[in-house]
Amino acid sequence: MISSVKQPTVPITGSNVFRQKLTAPLRQFSVLSPLPALKTRGKSSAIAIAKPLCVSAVEGFGELNKKRSLIACKAYEADRSEPIEEGAKQEPSEAAKKLKIGVYFATWWALNVVFNIYNKKVLNAFPFPWLTSTLSLACGSLMMLISWATRLAEAPKTDFEFWKALLPVALAHTIGHVAATVSMSKVAVSFTHIIKSGEPAFSVLVSRFILGETFPASVYLSLIPIIGGCGLAALTELNFNMTGFMGAMISNLAFVFRNIFSKRGMKGKSVGGMNYYACLSMLSLLILTPFAIAVEGPQMWAVGWETALSQIGPQFIWWVAAQSVFYHLYNQVSYMSLDQISPLTFSIGNTMKRISVIVSSIIIFHTPVQPINALGAAIAILGTFLYSQAKQ
Repeated sequence: MISSVKQPTVPITGSNVFRQKLTAPLRQFSVLSPLPALKTRGKSSAIAIAKPLCVSAVEGFGELNKKRSLIACKAYEADRSEPIEEGAKQEPSEAAKKLKIGVYFATWWALNVVFNIYNKKVLNAFPFPWLTSTLSLACGSLMMLISWATRLAEAPKTDFEFWKALLPVALAHTIGHVAATVSMSKVAVSFTHIIKSGEPAFSVLVSRFILGETFPASVYLSLIPIIGGCGLAALTELNFNMTGFMGAMISNLAFVFRNIFSKRGMKGKSVGGMNYYACLSMLSLLILTPFAIAVEGPQMWAVGWETALSQIGPQFIWWVAAQSVFYHLYNQVSYMSLDQISPLTFSIGNTMKRISVIVSSIIIFHTPVQPINALGAAIAILGTFLYSQAKQ
């Protein structure tokens, strides 16, 4: 016969707790044998705990004709709401955490480098940045819709308030994405990323003069090498183009507002990093498509596509597909990384990512770089690193 008795929560304050009399009535056929005496060593108590325990359940197992029954007593700490589970999962070790962060960073950097290479190849043969940006968002949106439909990924549970909060984020993301693509269509990839390393300066200025936030003196001092390095690199750039320069600057400003809107609008939302970026891509696609048609248009796209195919061949289609897929993947991994690491670690990783993109693009595209230009880039990136340290 199996019986179960649920007792009210009783605080355990010492070894004499089992001498207290249970006040709740037992069921008619329940038999609970007394607990065996607790053995003590010397004067010490049998129950040595830092926090008082509370009895959450007493369960008896046994038959009426048996002399001994088994008692299962479940307990939990007084300041906790869940019972203590035996064999609870241990936290991963520091080495495992570092390895996980290393894998995230390596994947993030590698995907970003590959995207920038294919994106520049496409823009060199097909100078239509608005359509290129649209294809990147469309490809990522399609990938996630297929993943949700086939249950490879769990679809997020969203409501109207979620999309309402996401709208300004998507608008800023769209502007930043298109502006960066326009910049890379006009100047070298390395130059675009050197200018984009100045994003912390925009972040501080916007937060100070629009949001009214103040920062320590060390944060403001870190902006000096950022602004100075970007300016030095821009003045010595051999292939300087005002459209490319302004595109990178607008992208910086747009992504700063994207981050601000994200912090304000996404508080308390339960959508994870992967699904959050998927929803962001879909909403940005809806915003961008009509503008891309108005600015460039299908007729220009058709002529440019035929020209690119005649010059590059069928390989051009692979370039377009690759830049679209890798754009979504690297952004998705970056948002997933942000779920796992601290903002400081993310900022340092973002700084190192720009270094890998700048160096790889210079090597692959044989971009001519003067020593003074390289010095300006190094100063700007160092300033970004110092900013990430001072901000925290």
